[in-house]
Amino acid sequence: MTEKQKRFCDEYLISLNATQAAIKAGYSPEGAGRNADRMMKNDEIRTYIRARLEQLRSAKTATATEVMEFLTEVMRDEGEGSVSRLKAAELLGKRFGLFTDKVAVSGSGVVQIVDDIPDG
Repeated sequence: MTEKQKRFCDEYLISLNATQAAIKAGYSPEGAGRNADRMMKNDEIRTYIRARLEQLRSAKTATATEVMEFLTEVMRDEGEGSVSRLKAAELLGKRFGLFTDKVAVSGSGVVQIVDDIPDG
C-alpha cells in the first residue's frame, strides 16, 4: 500500500466519506470519486480499514476488568455521594450473585397425568 493510499484510509476513518478522504489524501478533486471507488474495492485497503476500525473500537471499549475496577473505586470513594456508592455496590453485588432469591422446591419428582376429559 502506498503512503497516499494509507493517508486515504486514515482520512476515511475520520470522515467515513471516501470522496472527501481521497481529496484530503492528495487525489485531484475531479477524479476523487473514481479513485475513492476504486480504492474501496481494493482488498488490501479494505483489510487495513477493518483492522484500524477494530483497533479504534477496542481502544474505546472498556474491558470487564476496567468496569469492575471502576465500580469498586466508586464504591470505596468516601468523597463520592452515597447514591453513587450504593449503585456501584449494587451493580457489583449483582455481578457476584449476592442478591439471588433462594427457593426451596420439594416433591417426589413423579408426574401423574389424569385424563379427565370425557370422550365425545
